Amino acid sequence: MTATGPGNALDAVDVVDVVTLGESMVTFLPSSPGRLADVPSFDRAIGGAESNVACTLAAAGHSVRWVSRVGADGFGDHLVEAIGAYGVDVTAVRRDPARPTGIYFRTAGDRSTDAHEVAYYRAGSAASAMAVANTDLDVVRAGRVLHLSGITPMLSDDCLDLVRALTAPRARRPLVSFDVNHRPTVWREADGPRVLLELARRADLVFVGEDEAQEVWGLTGADAVRAAFPDPEVLVVKQGGHGATVFDKESGTEHVTFVPAPRVDVVAAVGAGDAFAAGFLSATLRGLPVRDRLRHGHLMAAAALTVPGDLAAPPARDHADRLAALDDDAWGTLRLGPGWTQAVDQAVHRADEEVPAP
Repeated sequence: MTATGPGNALDAVDVVDVVTLGESMVTFLPSSPGRLADVPSFDRAIGGAESNVACTLAAAGHSVRWVSRVGADGFGDHLVEAIGAYGVDVTAVRRDPARPTGIYFRTAGDRSTDAHEVAYYRAGSAASAMAVANTDLDVVRAGRVLHLSGITPMLSDDCLDLVRALTAPRARRPLVSFDVNHRPTVWREADGPRVLLELARRADLVFVGEDEAQEVWGLTGADAVRAAFPDPEVLVVKQGGHGATVFDKESGTEHVTFVPAPRVDVVAAVGAGDAFAAGFLSATLRGLPVRDRLRHGHLMAAAALTVPGDLAAPPARDHADRLAALDDDAWGTLRLGPGWTQAVDQAVHRADEEVPAP
């Protein structure tokens, strides 16, 4: 699949490579390990699946628009300014004088451990008031790709109606990318799994983790996931440190491609899924073959995994292209550590060794 061209969006609207729509929140990261009850201070950052993808794609050289609502408050100012500083078009972000910008706090530990804590303060947020009536749908659709996630429709009934409208079949629709992004903490109803399945089946390109497919729908293995998601032209099943499998039927015949993930010395396991989606979308926009789309997804994820926060500076395009072009043996022995995005020569020419920090 290659992303659709500008002719698939309304000519009167400024067309960009990617439009993302969803909530971003101000994130408070602990200054030291420990329980939230014990952490003495926090550092401010930004967090949100769709804005993470937008920032990463913009940093990688793509034109990107982020659409959302934030409060008419200082936190809303910070989000718009910080995301805009990445080069993302934030002119379609609306300010809500009656609702606050969402915030959340988290501990320093890995999200996969029982010790990890997250405290969300997003109920009644400005973003939860996004609706068909207050969103310029022409602007949202004016991209070669429209990237959505399963978080947004769970914020409110109006948000669900908005995502349904954006994923509905229609003429001149952009390529619709949908990341399931399983977040049970935002589910408002018990039918969350059914709604996520419905929306994902309406997309053209779907990202889903093998672990979340097991947790949400009881599906085991990539083939079972594809059987449950037969409609999307491209289905990406992320399999953690093992790798990722793509099912695609671009040529009318189903093809299955698996690419192992490189070995990564993980600093923090946050933001990797959003970075993977950004890498895969970037390579899709460039018309690269499926194998290279997967490799670029893995490389972007590795950039996020080797820094403390959700967002990481992506590798330079020529650097990533050279790594993605490695033969299978060299790719299979590639090991990436902190600082690898700057260590060009070591990454390419010593693919069987860890890339050291500079």
